This record gives sequence, C-alpha cells and structure tokens, in this order.
Amino acid sequence: MGFEENISEEIVIALRRIVRAIDLHSRRLAEEYGLTGPQVVLLREVVRSGEIHVAELAKHISLSHATVTDILNRLERRGLIVRTRSLTDRRRIQVRHTDEAVALVKRSPPLLQEQFSAQLARLHDWELTQILSVLQRVALMMDAKQIDASPLLSTGSVTAEPEVVEMVTRSAIRQATGTADPDREDTTHPEGAKPSAA
Repeated sequence: MGFEENISEEIVIALRRIVRAIDLHSRRLAEEYGLTGPQVVLLREVVRSGEIHVAELAKHISLSHATVTDILNRLERRGLIVRTRSLTDRRRIQVRHTDEAVALVKRSPPLLQEQFSAQLARLHDWELTQILSVLQRVALMMDAKQIDASPLLSTGSVTAEPEVVEMVTRSAIRQATGTADPDREDTTHPEGAKPSAA
C-alpha cells in the first residue's frame, strides 16, 4: 500500500471514529434518559433560567424559534416543561420547568460538546485555528459546507424523537462495525469491530 493510500485510509478511519463517538453518545442519551442532545441543552437552559421567554431561549441555545417550539412540544408532552402566556404581553410565551425536569437534568451526563469544549480550552490559539481550518476543509470536501448545523454534537435531526435517534444510531453502528446487534459489539477496540484472525 502506497503512502498516500495509507494516509487516506487513516483519515477515513479517524472520521468514522468521530461519527461513531457522536452516534454512541446520542444513543446513550436516548436509551438511558429518553432525550436527544438538543432536548438536554434546551431543558438545562430552562432549569437554569427558572422561567424564560421562548424567543430568549432560542437565542441562548443558538437554535431557531421554530426548532425550539418543536422541541418544547415534545418536552411538554412528557411533562418536563410548562408554557404560559406572559401577563404583560399575551403574545409572548414563557417556559418553566417541572420538578421532573430538574431531577432529569441533575442525573443526565455531560453532553459530548461540553467534554470536547473542555479539551479545546486546553489548546493554544494556533492549534485551535489549525483544527478549524482542517475541519472546514473536510466539510468542503464532503459538500457539507452549506449544510445548516447547530453547535451541537448530536446525530439525526435536531427535533427528532429519542426513539428515532436510537434507531438511526443503531443502524449506523451496524453499518460501521458489521455487527448484527450493536449491544453485543466489542467495545475494547476503537472501531468496535472484533480483531481479525489474520
């Protein structure tokens, strides 16, 4: 195998590991907490604020008003948030959390982007610039530069139900590892695949 071919293969493997790390984290949230990453972000902000207007909430978590409304609909059906009209301006909707939401937020794990941001904070400015440049180039090479994306490391649609996220991530893991059941995958290897006999 030539040098260029070997490097290309290593790049693809690294990308697969990144995608898989995001898939596994999304799946864990869906399975253990019944939430998606964006739902956790939104719920945490509501709990932190106590009560907040929908427009302010959307601004704080960098999601569109429509997306936030869709997520709030799902969280309200689960009894995690309550929406009421402002007493001073009936056009404005206020959101507050329930006790169940507080308990869920307290036991939910750190989000993947939080762990990642903590690692990035340890780097020098030149390292951060280099990483950004490389990732922007990768996005361009994959025709993904124009894709609208929120600052969340999560798979699937931002407004997807946890069950959909779990189904998508299970399918992605099966395809990436070649396993029939992702619950039985060998997690001792970076790619989750069993070592070959050769």
